[in-house]
Amino acid sequence: MISLQQIAVRAGVFALDDVSFVVPSGAYGVLMGPTGSGKTTLIEVICGLRKPAGGRVLVNDIDVTREPPGNRGIGYVPQDGAMFPTMTVREQIGFALRIRRLPRTEIDRRVDELSARLGVAHLLDRRPAGLSGGERQRVALGRALACRPAVLLLDEPLSALDETMRTGMRDLLKSVQRDFGASILHVTHDRSEAAALADVLFILSDGRVQPAEIHKQ
Repeated sequence: MISLQQIAVRAGVFALDDVSFVVPSGAYGVLMGPTGSGKTTLIEVICGLRKPAGGRVLVNDIDVTREPPGNRGIGYVPQDGAMFPTMTVREQIGFALRIRRLPRTEIDRRVDELSARLGVAHLLDRRPAGLSGGERQRVALGRALACRPAVLLLDEPLSALDETMRTGMRDLLKSVQRDFGASILHVTHDRSEAAALADVLFILSDGRVQPAEIHKQ
């Protein structure tokens, strides 16, 4: 479950006021809004990369507003994937596990399981420069899922993909929701993407978030 309660953000002339919404446990939430409306800002507030001026962030009914990012139980896939250029795919996916000092055998097991599940097992020895856009997104997703987060945040994960790749990634994301049981918040400006994925839909406009009806295609 992801719950924002009366979140306020100030950055110069930009402001978000009294933002409140809930993504229920295990649900796939989609947040839509035009470019510059503050969608990424809210993602950063949820995962702890930006401090709100007011309000609370709850993950599974626990107030994490003042917790550092690593203590929130959140996996985050930024828009560009944020690959480490010198690391192999194996090292990318296992990165957070190594930071947490898990045994090498456990790291290898999780990396092998995730890479097979996400269709990148044959890429484990490659570096980001040798990956396509779709492969990079799958690797970034694997890295976010490695620590088995309760919440998964996806910032425009399909925006750099062509239509064929988008369809495959949409199917993959829904299967991740089903198989991993995480609550997901997916940021996009694409209505067809929202219709295909959302269990709950929210619209960000003029600094406020409102629930919206989902029109399945």
